[in-house]
Amino acid sequence: MHFLAGRCADVLSSLLGFGGGTFSSSPRGSLCTRRGKNILKTIALGQMLSLCICGTAITSQYLAEKYKVNTPMLQSFINYCLLFLFYTMILAFQSGSDNLLSILKRKWWKYILLGLADVEANYLIVKAYQYTTLTSVQLLDCFGIPVLMALSWFILYARYRVIHFIAVAVCLLGVGTMVGADILAGREDNSGSDVLIGDILVLLGASLYAVSNVCEEYVVKKLSRQEFLGMVGLFGTIVSGIQLLIVEYKDIAGIQWDWKIALLFAAFALCMFCLYSFMPLVIKVTSATSVNLGILTADLYSLFFGLFLFGYKVSK
Repeated sequence: MHFLAGRCADVLSSLLGFGGGTFSSSPRGSLCTRRGKNILKTIALGQMLSLCICGTAITSQYLAEKYKVNTPMLQSFINYCLLFLFYTMILAFQSGSDNLLSILKRKWWKYILLGLADVEANYLIVKAYQYTTLTSVQLLDCFGIPVLMALSWFILYARYRVIHFIAVAVCLLGVGTMVGADILAGREDNSGSDVLIGDILVLLGASLYAVSNVCEEYVVKKLSRQEFLGMVGLFGTIVSGIQLLIVEYKDIAGIQWDWKIALLFAAFALCMFCLYSFMPLVIKVTSATSVNLGILTADLYSLFFGLFLFGYKVSK
């Protein structure tokens, strides 16, 4: 684990442009010390985000696998409602150009597209738990990293080093290997087509998450965290509410509610709300790419939970 933390620090250091060197009492040493503390703080925040992601994964898997509750849109809708009640209301009471109505007059159509991408990303990822396993979803969502880097290159004018492109190649190789392993494992229990559908849903969802993350980085760094979360809360609630009525009203009516199912919904919403609230803070001091690299440890956490809670076995 110490090695893993060290490698995360190295990755973040290179992304942020921090070089190596020894610490000393000189001004340069003090600067390196401050930078080192910022890197450690970023890693700590990244692990908190990873735990939130792991929490959403576990609750979604429990709902889909143990209780046969397949309502990904309802799960997302609750989160967007929380964002709306908290952050959109903050914008409503702001003054000047930061006011909700002022923002809507100038950029309403942009935030509709952002809300649509974010809603569908959440829907596809949670939907995938009906077809494939917790570990597969969490490992395959790393496909969003190369998509995010490509979008950042063209939209945010980010530039990368050779090592970053090597990492992308390894990431894509891992995605291909994981899909192949899922298909082979699915053939053994005659669920190969369902597993493939789940993997495709994850890849599509990860791509849409990349779009949302790039937009988030731009808004958070150029404008404000409250504006991003408030607009996502507003249009996410509208889009997910409409889609909820269209595609899931029968599934919702068929839920046999009890305190365990209600608790799982509440836990999912809380983890998602914390994830959305804290991610802009980390993105503001680093980048969307750095955050997505930092939260890859969510895959490790999900693997452990999958082994112990759901009895998954590692393919040989």
